Amino acid sequence: MLDIKDFSIFENQVSFDFKGFLIKIGSYWKWFLLSLLITFTVAYQVNIRKEKIYGMETLIAVKEESNPLFTSNTSLVFNWGGTSDQVQTISTTLQSRSHNELVVDKLQYYISYLAQGKYNLVDAYGVVPFTVNIDKSKGQLAGTLIGIKFLSESEYEIRIPFENPNVSIVTYSNNSYSNTAVETGEFVKKYKVGQQVSLPFLNWKLQINDTPGFYKGNEYFVQFNDFNGTVSGYKGISVQSDDKGGSIITLGMQGTNKARMVEYLNSTVKMLIKRQLDSKNQFATNTIAFIDSTLVTMESQLKETGNELKTFRKGKNIYDIEEGGAKFSEKILEFDVKKDEVNRKMAYYNSLKAYLKNSVNYAKLPAPSVAGIEDPNIVVNVSKLIALSTQRSEMAYAVKSDKIFKDFDNQMEAVKNVLLENIATAKSALQYDLAMVSSKINETESTIKQLPEDQQELIKIKRKYDLSDNIYSTFLQKRSEADIVKAANLSDVHFIDPAKDVGGGLIGPKTSVNYVLALFLGILFPLIFVFAVFFINNSIQNTEDISKITKIPLIGVVGVNRENTNLAVYDKPKSALSESFRAIRSSLQFLYKQQNVDGAKTLMITSSVSGEGKTFCSINIATVFALSEKKTVVIGLDLRKPRLASEFNLSNEIGVVNYLIKQKTVDEIINHTHIPYLDVILSGPIPPNPAEMIMSEGMKELIEELKKKYDYIILDTPPVGLVSDALELAQYSDVTLYIVRQNFTKKDMITLLNNRVKRGELNNTSIILNGLENKAKYGTGYGYGYGYGYGYGTYANGYYEEEKPKSIYQKVAQKILKKPTK
Repeated sequence: MLDIKDFSIFENQVSFDFKGFLIKIGSYWKWFLLSLLITFTVAYQVNIRKEKIYGMETLIAVKEESNPLFTSNTSLVFNWGGTSDQVQTISTTLQSRSHNELVVDKLQYYISYLAQGKYNLVDAYGVVPFTVNIDKSKGQLAGTLIGIKFLSESEYEIRIPFENPNVSIVTYSNNSYSNTAVETGEFVKKYKVGQQVSLPFLNWKLQINDTPGFYKGNEYFVQFNDFNGTVSGYKGISVQSDDKGGSIITLGMQGTNKARMVEYLNSTVKMLIKRQLDSKNQFATNTIAFIDSTLVTMESQLKETGNELKTFRKGKNIYDIEEGGAKFSEKILEFDVKKDEVNRKMAYYNSLKAYLKNSVNYAKLPAPSVAGIEDPNIVVNVSKLIALSTQRSEMAYAVKSDKIFKDFDNQMEAVKNVLLENIATAKSALQYDLAMVSSKINETESTIKQLPEDQQELIKIKRKYDLSDNIYSTFLQKRSEADIVKAANLSDVHFIDPAKDVGGGLIGPKTSVNYVLALFLGILFPLIFVFAVFFINNSIQNTEDISKITKIPLIGVVGVNRENTNLAVYDKPKSALSESFRAIRSSLQFLYKQQNVDGAKTLMITSSVSGEGKTFCSINIATVFALSEKKTVVIGLDLRKPRLASEFNLSNEIGVVNYLIKQKTVDEIINHTHIPYLDVILSGPIPPNPAEMIMSEGMKELIEELKKKYDYIILDTPPVGLVSDALELAQYSDVTLYIVRQNFTKKDMITLLNNRVKRGELNNTSIILNGLENKAKYGTGYGYGYGYGYGYGTYANGYYEEEKPKSIYQKVAQKILKKPTK
């Protein structure tokens, strides 16, 4: 019955052998070296193929600039607002779609100029000797490389490969796409420099730059890209405000072409300055537009009254007539001017009130000053409303937050409500002024009616003419002031440090990152492989594996036979391999002595499966006994797959089978070898029933007969893990040697061996580890070496036969010619 201790062999199998794992990692150093070589080669190839990445910057300042001509004496009052939130507004504007659309369209950056680099096409903007001037209202071939080769300084060739019968064309005037039919194949056509190209899919005029350099025979490429996609790429411009100076903004870009980035950075700031100045001048622009429209009306009225005055003066003594009504004309003109001012103010207020109630865009409101309104409440609130309305329309392209728009709408609504209250108050005051001036005009008119008719008529005509002339002169003065103020106005955005290519600026590619990644992956891949081998491989690797899963003693370790023959002990008696078999011989003699075995001694050698070295160990153990002048015989009892004959260059026609079927006697089946004291009995012809023949009485008789003739009888049996023959032969053996081969025998087979030993199916069993090599790869033997002697390194010098190192050709030939062991 099995004891609970018998299962202790499984306890350590789940534990992780860290030391063994490190040793195994070291054994695969060639794999690590190869993996690192591959990954670093790939990283190097990636690095040399990557285009260099540059970073360019420009520095601007945001500072409120007051107009130098804006004084308290200027009759036109403009309020530009303050600089609150200007930095944030400008940062948002620079990254907005609407702003970048203007810059991209101005620079035509949707056109790519490319040249063939060492490994791929590179951006050649600023390097190509030409530019193409396109007709935006006509279609251009979209997304396809257009080859341009200069045949001479004045002639070039266009090459376009058409793979499909239909191609996409883009019209940049409205950014629309359409298709047109083409002939598949390569389109080739020659043009003169400056000649208009008019094709269904291409409309441009190629012009050579001022300083083109040498370009004859060179080939370049042009590609028309999607406008919106190009704009999206430039919306990612970096905008950072200086922590130390809140009004300082740094613009940055990264890319492969420094010339393109420098021009874009400077152009985007110039466009910002223009837009900001236009927005700042919006009030003045609106006022000038209003004044211009009024002047046109007043000019026609002035011309009409002038003609009427000329007609009246004909044939009359105008001086006498004017002298009598001069004082009345001046007086009533003064009242008419005041009445006109009041009426213009009332009209402005009525118009402004209707505009506020019926419109949502207040960006085009004229200045109150055009109507003579200088009320600071009205002027400030109108300017605020214009600024808020303009800012909201700009942010609509860049900001998607409803909350921000609601905040703007709330501010505008508050200003609008205040304005409506101001208008109501101002109109009440104007009503009183209008009544007063109208009363004075009526008094003057009643006095004029007492004058002669000619004087009354002249006063009437001059009254209309002088009023029109006065109003016209006033508006001309206001327009002149508005033009001066607008021309003298300054933008709040200024260049501190424009973008410029002064060399350097290289920020990538990060080659060091790729090499670090190569190092990581170069170690990781073989490490994963070693992990897989370590955990998946269930074969015996070293003596520790054996000691962990079985209590059966290990009496010897045999190294790898690197010779072409399996008779290693006889051919190289002073080799380390021979010493390992001598150590096994000593251990066997000790076992026999322990069991008090007298006379002939039997030894059965078996294993789990075929290929673990049973025959190799059998003949070499037999050899060491024979070399000690002990009569030894090896019996080949693997009746299914006999191999013993080939080791001694014998014929397998006669053997154990012939004796068991009573065809031959013992003496007739014994073969003498060239090794003194060593005989061999082969298996003979392969029988149909090998197991039954081994179980026959003839086998017992054979063993009894051989015990009379030999000191040692060695049974070379079939693998016990595959057939039961060895179990039947165990009754004839004094000691059983179980051969375990490194990196071949599975650990599960040792578990089966434990069970057989526990059940008594195998007697006096010991284990031999065969084929041990490369301690770094498989672990150490912990004292066993090659049979208590192998593994002492330099301390073994002089005890073993020195082996000359083999050349690589000898090693290859040896592997090809070497016979497999069994």
